Amino acid sequence: MAEQPVDERAVPVQAPPVFVYRYAPQRPRVVVKRDLLPGFAVLSTIALLGLPVGWLWAWIAPPQNVVIAEDASLVPVTGESYHRLDGLMLFVLIGLGAGLLTGIAVWLLRERRGPVVMLAATAGGVVAAYLAQRTGVGTAAGRYAVGAAPKVGDMIALAPVLETWWGVLAWPLGTALAYGCLAAWNGLDDLGRRLG
Repeated sequence: MAEQPVDERAVPVQAPPVFVYRYAPQRPRVVVKRDLLPGFAVLSTIALLGLPVGWLWAWIAPPQNVVIAEDASLVPVTGESYHRLDGLMLFVLIGLGAGLLTGIAVWLLRERRGPVVMLAATAGGVVAAYLAQRTGVGTAAGRYAVGAAPKVGDMIALAPVLETWWGVLAWPLGTALAYGCLAAWNGLDDLGRRLG
């Protein structure tokens, strides 16, 4: 077999460069100024929800039955002192449920999704829980008011009270939890607010 002559002027063939086209959309920025007024509307609306929630708590929280002793002290009937904790736990559960519902409802405001509205909803939850606590305690005191002066040995029902402010935290925490979980589950950079 004879060898073929090699042409020294031959240049190896080069393949054209390969270009990879990738669409990189601009990352959405947080809109603060445009969301301030809707955020205030969200805060105000959620805050007003505290009034019926406080009224509801006043109607379902159990009173504490006490007996009037000879020294004019109030002695709780056996097992009735637990109703102080029952009232607080009912307030926390109602607040947590209302917070979860308001977090989901605010998430459904698709055009306004973002940190401004989330902070407004959480602040609205704080105000709503405070109003619910004040309204609930006042309504319960009016509901269980003692008519005439009680005598020694009489049993009266004391209105349920909230002895600590920790229950106020349930509503804003529920709101932030629901909104944060929905935002994490969404996975879009703009949270789906500009799809329309």
